[in-house]
Amino acid sequence: MNISVVIPNYNGKNLIAKNISRILEILESYKTGKTEVIVIDDASTDESVLIINNLKLKYSNLKLIKNEKNLGFSSTVNKGVRQASGDVVILLNTDVTPEKDFLDPLLDHFKDENVFAVGCLDKSIEGDKTVLRGRGLGEWKRGFLVHRRGEVDKADTLWVSGGSAVFRKSIWDKLGGLNELYNPFYYEDIDLSYRALKSGYKVLFEPKSVVVHEHEKGAIKTKYSQKQIKRIAYRNQFIFVWTNITDLSFRALHFIWLPYHFIKAITALDLEFFFGFFQAFILLPKVIKSYFRSKTYFVKKDNEII
Repeated sequence: MNISVVIPNYNGKNLIAKNISRILEILESYKTGKTEVIVIDDASTDESVLIINNLKLKYSNLKLIKNEKNLGFSSTVNKGVRQASGDVVILLNTDVTPEKDFLDPLLDHFKDENVFAVGCLDKSIEGDKTVLRGRGLGEWKRGFLVHRRGEVDKADTLWVSGGSAVFRKSIWDKLGGLNELYNPFYYEDIDLSYRALKSGYKVLFEPKSVVVHEHEKGAIKTKYSQKQIKRIAYRNQFIFVWTNITDLSFRALHFIWLPYHFIKAITALDLEFFFGFFQAFILLPKVIKSYFRSKTYFVKKDNEII
């Protein structure tokens, strides 16, 4: 089995040398197929590209792709995966460091040809605490998919993280990869996992594959304000529902609950909710097109997944 590791980067100079070297060292011990690491730089303004070019002198299987302008997470990752030659693609963010033995437990699952993606156990560094993440749960509540962290003692999951997971490339290509409507970030990995589950594929969690995730050092919290992040998160919640939910009962509940959410936002003076809604509404023609494209692959109903 050939492996491609795809790492999107934006201004990650303080992280990228350590983490790229780490994954390249791990891949050196892999002897049952070819390996490559593809870094896609999303128009960084720091010295990231210089650092990567220096690493290329040491590692022949390291490749660099440069975006001329900042495209966002989904577009950047899709660009990297299109260049990938592996049977499976491992996505790692620059703020994620894999532990030594993370690879084999992930790859074992791909003996089952119906497995699309497997997520890692994420040791998330949050302030002075380490929170174990990587397994996601969700429920349909008040017209939206409400997702939460699941306990890490089971293999089922509603989604895998786009920053620490492995995907079967043939299925990725069939499903169209990450939906670029979610740029610059958030919900794109939940969306892809959900589409895969509704299309009849398996999405799993592997607690033996461990990565360390230094959230506070990532690009999102250093580039965007909390208001911007909140606005994007609201927008993408709407896009997710309008793009993926096909059960008539779920869709009806979404619109029935909308007045409640509007009133709640007015009461709380939550302007970001309204900005998020209108930004999603402006994208409605593209959302509808995406809905019909995804629907052609669906073989399961929403109430079988949620």
